[in-house]
Amino acid sequence: MKDNLDNVISELVRLSDNERNNLPLPDDNLITQYEKDTGFTFSADYRKVLKEAGNVFYGTIELLSLSKDKKYYGELISALVDAREQGLPESWLPICEDNGSYYCIDPEGVVRYWTTDGYSNDQWTDLASWIKEVWIEGN
Repeated sequence: MKDNLDNVISELVRLSDNERNNLPLPDDNLITQYEKDTGFTFSADYRKVLKEAGNVFYGTIELLSLSKDKKYYGELISALVDAREQGLPESWLPICEDNGSYYCIDPEGVVRYWTTDGYSNDQWTDLASWIKEVWIEGN
């Protein structure tokens, strides 16, 4: 059964005891600026996750950050440049870096795991499934 995005975001925030990194959550203006800077149109689901859980600290991973000065560790544009230099497909948007590998959203909205070794078969049908299975459950 597909997890509802609202439910998994609520569960993630609850499990984290509302622990967050020191960046403010991005607003629509900052997200729109990142869309222009990256050349991607972020899905409604990704925008929602960024605005509600974009700075949540839980487990061993966290989302790539969006910041006004673009100098924060784990910043999205820097990660995108690094990943592309290593061979990430141009149409994939990294959302989370994990020890030099990336979780990415492909053009169909599927979350895929990509390593510098190449493609992996690991994938999740949507952000809600990825948040539940990878971020919350650590799988």
